[in-house]
Amino acid sequence: MIHVGYEPTPTRDSLELDSLVSSSASASPRSSTSSRSGISSSRRLSLASDDGDAEPGRPRAYRSYSVSSAFDFNAHLVPLTSSAETRYQQLGATNAPGSNPVGTLEKQKTLTYLNGLSLLVGVQIGSGIFSSPSQVNNHTPSPGVSLIVWAVAGLLAWTGAASYAELGGAIPLNGGSGVYLRHCFGELLGFLYSWTAVIVLKPGGAAIVAIISGEYINRVITGSFAADADAVLPSEWANKLAAFLCLSFVTALNILSTRLTTRLSDSLMFLKVGTLLAITIIGIVVAATGLNGDGKGASTEWKDRGWFDSRRGGVSGRESESMVGGLGEYAIALYAGLWAFDGWDNVNFVVGEMKNAQRDLPRVIHSAMPVVIASYLLANVAYYLVLPGEVIGRSNTIAVAFGTKVFGTAGGVVFALAVSLSCFGALNATTFTSGRLVYVAGKEGYLPAIFGTLGLCGGGNEPSRRSSVSDKKSILGRILSIFVCGASNGEPGLHSWNKTPIYAMLLNFFLTALYITVGEFGTLLTFYGVAGYTFYFLTVLGLIVLRVKEPSLERPYRTWITTPIIFCCVSLFLISRGVFSSPLQTLVVVAFVMAGIPVYYWRVGGWKGWKLPWRK
Repeated sequence: MIHVGYEPTPTRDSLELDSLVSSSASASPRSSTSSRSGISSSRRLSLASDDGDAEPGRPRAYRSYSVSSAFDFNAHLVPLTSSAETRYQQLGATNAPGSNPVGTLEKQKTLTYLNGLSLLVGVQIGSGIFSSPSQVNNHTPSPGVSLIVWAVAGLLAWTGAASYAELGGAIPLNGGSGVYLRHCFGELLGFLYSWTAVIVLKPGGAAIVAIISGEYINRVITGSFAADADAVLPSEWANKLAAFLCLSFVTALNILSTRLTTRLSDSLMFLKVGTLLAITIIGIVVAATGLNGDGKGASTEWKDRGWFDSRRGGVSGRESESMVGGLGEYAIALYAGLWAFDGWDNVNFVVGEMKNAQRDLPRVIHSAMPVVIASYLLANVAYYLVLPGEVIGRSNTIAVAFGTKVFGTAGGVVFALAVSLSCFGALNATTFTSGRLVYVAGKEGYLPAIFGTLGLCGGGNEPSRRSSVSDKKSILGRILSIFVCGASNGEPGLHSWNKTPIYAMLLNFFLTALYITVGEFGTLLTFYGVAGYTFYFLTVLGLIVLRVKEPSLERPYRTWITTPIIFCCVSLFLISRGVFSSPLQTLVVVAFVMAGIPVYYWRVGGWKGWKLPWRK
């Protein structure tokens, strides 16, 4: 329904840019075109002629490429199909003598199909399915309509994910939307996405998940639940402290080892899916037998009233509500459902690290999405079988209410623990992908070059820079280098922490911790609705642009053309709804995104006279 299918392809990657490989053995040192100049490795190759690179040492401000229009396709579309065999070095090419043995993240190729599946499922099944049901319920007229909204939200997310599967197969690089926007519409849009996602979207979303996880952990420890009228709930700062500890742990884990991170993600995926499956089975058993543990009798609302009978206060039950207002209510319900499915694009942030991205990326997406959609629908059916609609509408801890209703206080504790672990797994997965986003921004010159390196010693930098620094070290510095880097010559050793983007992870940690401290999530949700779906829309629109401008581009996977069209149409509706419902907050979003334009010309566009300490 969503896709055409996987097409076997030749062994070469369709787009093998320099960011996937290091220089060949015969290449000269990269000092003239290093990250110090701010120009990205992928951009550098795309601007080079077929006969060679641009003139060495030529200032970036005078390079022959245009930034006049973000929609100037001739100037901005990377010639993905021209001379791909000869222009892009094959993966696994031999490193230059003395080059970094670790290389870039993309060279490690450590992620399998199971890792990608657990990443995609793990990011989506976080806190949303345990908090969004109340919002969907409150803005729809009946349980049946609520389930339809959930299904529509899931299918919309699936159309977006299917579109990203085609883009990821054609452009198999880490970075997600930023990379695709750059190749489709030009450098400016790619930068603005990275600017927005690195500073707000990713750390803000992670902060929300972290605080929810911390709150559930505190409730397990203190035994206080929203279902108890006299319960003393944990304080706001207690929840933030727990959130900070969770964030610190997952960041440390991501710094130490990619393998440990992916193994934890794999394990928690089975826990998440198992929890939703258990909720479904328990709901069916309770509906069939009437058993429950709270002593108040099982709810019979699901069989006393039709599933599509309007409830008082529902959309159809408000006599004075206009059709426009009704559509607005449905839009809010759809937003809540899409929030629960958010994360469907996260595997594209790490596609460059997959062992066989062209084969596994579509398989991951078309395996994960039906699993998540089915799990969400069945869990919501179970909620309605066990709990009255009124309870569902006022509870933002619906899993705890479900467990308490069926098993009493012990059930509330068990389900609170399951939800906390689910949120923890989502935080771990989003930290993993956020670090890659920051890493790619550093590699592209959007951020200082240190954020595009691996390990504490800057793995992935050109050997000449690293050697010159090493030569100036004192004896104590050399000893510390041996201890930290694992090699006496200043080169990064093969320890696992020298294979991860440590500085990128630390930047993401700092920003997420800042949002945890501030804790203003109403604006963040509006930001997500407007800015997030604007970039989703532009990225999927880019797929259509590539179909027109690059028809011969090698695409291991092709989705139906109706898939991106449907996604774009619904995205435009959601964006316009957000603009009209929250105009002031939308202006703040637009102002923030536009503020990235002067930063773009400062970091990338080549303004004369601007020199930074890290650009000597």
